[in-house]
Amino acid sequence: MTAPTLAPAPAPARPAAAPPPIDRAALAQRTDQVAAVAAEHVARTDRDASFPVEALAEMRRTGLLGLLVPTRYGGLGGDTDAMVRTSIALGRVDMSVAVIFAMHCQQVAALVRYADARLREELLPEIAAGRRYLASVTTEAGKGGHLLTSAAALGRDDDRLVLDRFAPIVTGGEYADGFLVTMQSPESTSPNQVSLVYAHREQLTVERSGDWQPLGMRASHSVALHLKGTLPGHQVVGEHGDFRSMVTAVFGPMAHIGWSACWLGTAAGALSRVVKMLRGPQSRGRVDLGSELLLTRLSRARQRLDTVHALLAQAQRVVATHEDLSPPRIQLLLNALKITAAEECHLAVDGLVEAVGMRHGYLKDSPTRLEHSLRDLRSAALNYSNDRLHLVDGRLALLDQEVRLD
Repeated sequence: MTAPTLAPAPAPARPAAAPPPIDRAALAQRTDQVAAVAAEHVARTDRDASFPVEALAEMRRTGLLGLLVPTRYGGLGGDTDAMVRTSIALGRVDMSVAVIFAMHCQQVAALVRYADARLREELLPEIAAGRRYLASVTTEAGKGGHLLTSAAALGRDDDRLVLDRFAPIVTGGEYADGFLVTMQSPESTSPNQVSLVYAHREQLTVERSGDWQPLGMRASHSVALHLKGTLPGHQVVGEHGDFRSMVTAVFGPMAHIGWSACWLGTAAGALSRVVKMLRGPQSRGRVDLGSELLLTRLSRARQRLDTVHALLAQAQRVVATHEDLSPPRIQLLLNALKITAAEECHLAVDGLVEAVGMRHGYLKDSPTRLEHSLRDLRSAALNYSNDRLHLVDGRLALLDQEVRLD
């Protein structure tokens, strides 16, 4: 007896293909739109130490807030290289806007890699649609920006998390739609057991403390905030107590690469404006373009920027090609990028001030805007202190006896 012939089962429906990641030209167009808005308001936001709300609105409208969100969630599907190009371009116009963008991208990268499926489904489409700008809450009184410890304990109430957190510096925090917050893990036995949790703004009471009147980075509006609220348990990002591994894999690399791109963009923009001024019709007959002192100072500024650019490109390649970023030689490279970019970009602009003198180097109303760039870049060495990183690097150097550079 032969078996009856059965009709083949219908093939399962194939999910709709995700749109391709954004290409360079399209990304550059969106970035230019944000940069144009930032440029329109940069003098006011720096003068008033006011957050660049117009530039943020344009980031929302253009989809740049979703640059690192995968296309299946509606994002642009960009990668770290795309973040770097965008941060450099924004930094040419306003370092505060660039850092706001890069730090948001750092938070998004952590969610993409470590959030569970439920939180990703809830949050990533909202980021892609421009409805969620994220701020980072890692600073604590007495420890600065040190990431690997926390004194503020995360509580539990059945399956909910209880958050009570003061942070002395939260970049853009008053304008954020959500926060990624470091806390000492529930039931922890050490301040080194740190968890990362996500909180919607509407889940919290957010109280500002003090004012923001810094030397530079005035538009970053990095005020002190006190956050209190109760969160669903699934809003922990990754495993409780496992933030250290996130720092090594995502938070540290994205911070050092993103910040360095912003600083490089700011210094490159300053050099570009100086060269355009020197070559412009207003300088004819007034500036000796053959001056050996001027040419030497321009050369040194360009050398500093090319050095940072080369180190940034190398760090990007290493991060893109290594799954494990914990070996000492890789950590040393990433820390060297941050230290070198902070120092060399500031020195490049400082040298340009010397090159063009009081009128175009020191006064606020010069089209070179060197005074503004110099103030902003002075923060770079303090933004996670270079001194602290040198101490870390000294210990790491002792672990790499062969001094492996590959």
